[in-house]
Amino acid sequence: MLGLARFVMKGKVQAVIATMLLGALPLINLLNPALVGLLVLRKGFGQTFGIAIWAVLPLVGWTLTGDIAPLMIMAGICGLASTLRATNSWEYTLAAAIGVGLAIETYFRIQPAILDTLFQQVQSFVQNNAEVLQGENIRNLVISGLASSYMSLSIGLTMLSRWMQAGLYNPGGFKKEFHQLRIGHRLTLFLVSCMILASFGILVPETWYGYFRLPLVFSGIGLVHAICAKRNIPVTALVVFYILLPVTFGLVALLAVIDSWYDFRGRVKQV
Repeated sequence: MLGLARFVMKGKVQAVIATMLLGALPLINLLNPALVGLLVLRKGFGQTFGIAIWAVLPLVGWTLTGDIAPLMIMAGICGLASTLRATNSWEYTLAAAIGVGLAIETYFRIQPAILDTLFQQVQSFVQNNAEVLQGENIRNLVISGLASSYMSLSIGLTMLSRWMQAGLYNPGGFKKEFHQLRIGHRLTLFLVSCMILASFGILVPETWYGYFRLPLVFSGIGLVHAICAKRNIPVTALVVFYILLPVTFGLVALLAVIDSWYDFRGRVKQV
């Protein structure tokens, strides 16, 4: 990856060639937005705009075939990378990611054709759960679920962009940033309040719960990495952690909530 990043940063021509080729290839086309994110982090969106236009072209092609994910994630990464470059704060960037999720949901709701395609893809799931999920509940669940997935991918690929930037210009910088990723108690209080309101469907739709939980989940992941590094815990533990992550999202988010006040990093001793 660093070799690819180094090639992209050599000049505009190299960047255009790499992003267009990767964007045209199935399975790895999500590396296209990650490379654009690297350029935004390093040069700013203004200087990257011309390259981004070329990079978007193959993603538009995928959109015409029914795969809207790469194009949406491209927009999300450009926004998050610009936020990170301007603030140099992962806390603010994760907060901005909520806007990415909501923007994607809004797009789904105003594009019925795309929505119909998505529902065809989950038709079997809907049929198997027809008694539980009916009518508008299905639509809301599918829309918010997909938007949350794209929001998560946008955050993850922005982190990949940051890792590439650090690898080229600040070795070890991303590791330090990620281990220090911690959401302050004010933002945590806001996120938890929104999650509680969403749980009861008060002011905040129930399906928005995931948007407010995701920043805490990423903060919790950073905390786990930091503790493992401080205590010299074998990498096998992290592998197990990621295998269990899909079923422990709630616990990881709760860990991040506690950490915003307790500060585990400051209390755990270095081995």
